[in-house]
Amino acid sequence: MKIQLFQIEIIEGEVKVNESRIKALFEEKLESDTEIVVIPEMWNNGYDLQHLAEKADIDLTRSFPFIQSLATKHHVGIIAGSVSNKRENNIYNTAFAVSKTGELLYQKDKIHLVPMLDEHHYLTAGNDVAEVFEINDIKASQIICYDLRFPEITRYPTSQGAKIIFYVAQWTTKNLNHWRSLLKARAIENGVYVIACNSVGGVNNENHVGNTYAGHSMVIDPNGNIVEEAGNQEEIITAEIDIQKVVEQQQNIPIFKNLRPDVYKYSK
Repeated sequence: MKIQLFQIEIIEGEVKVNESRIKALFEEKLESDTEIVVIPEMWNNGYDLQHLAEKADIDLTRSFPFIQSLATKHHVGIIAGSVSNKRENNIYNTAFAVSKTGELLYQKDKIHLVPMLDEHHYLTAGNDVAEVFEINDIKASQIICYDLRFPEITRYPTSQGAKIIFYVAQWTTKNLNHWRSLLKARAIENGVYVIACNSVGGVNNENHVGNTYAGHSMVIDPNGNIVEEAGNQEEIITAEIDIQKVVEQQQNIPIFKNLRPDVYKYSK
């Protein structure tokens, strides 16, 4: 299965500009045999946190039809990053995925808000467990940025048969080594493909406020090998993945058969 990751700069607070750029990439850069496209976190308004109250989408009423139109026109599944999304007077960071026929496959709010970026002052944390959904007949799940640091989130969907975990992010350069190491760890400890799409852009750019985004979107196989990795500039990476490798890896190292939840303990 061929997958493309659109590693792009997200212009803060400029949803029309971001939509136009994403639409152009589908028109100009999408390869005809690609089955899934992945875009970054918060692609509608980026980290323009102070203005999300007036700029956030409302229950995906703008973002979903936009992505749905791209999916059906190009007949491709889309892991649609995430967007700032207002629901019942709260603003969430909401990830979603759309099938090639335009069906909303999955919707998930970011669970852990980044204290270093003051997200908790502007966003509301989600409370739902990461679940499994099917895209192109393959079981997968989708997780957002900072939630990568909490391996417990990934364990449930992979234990329920997810073969791919998609991570969407605006991960900063300050912790690039964490990004690369944690993504590899999630692949290895679960024996699944990890496909991660990050954004780029820096503090010397007027489009951003104090953050530099690291890029280095990547595809990692179930054995922890990096199949493809982008640099730190705008880039599209393309990878072929073989789901049979997940089956083989989990047979060779039977993690889920050996789980002992009866002896795992968490302090509160």
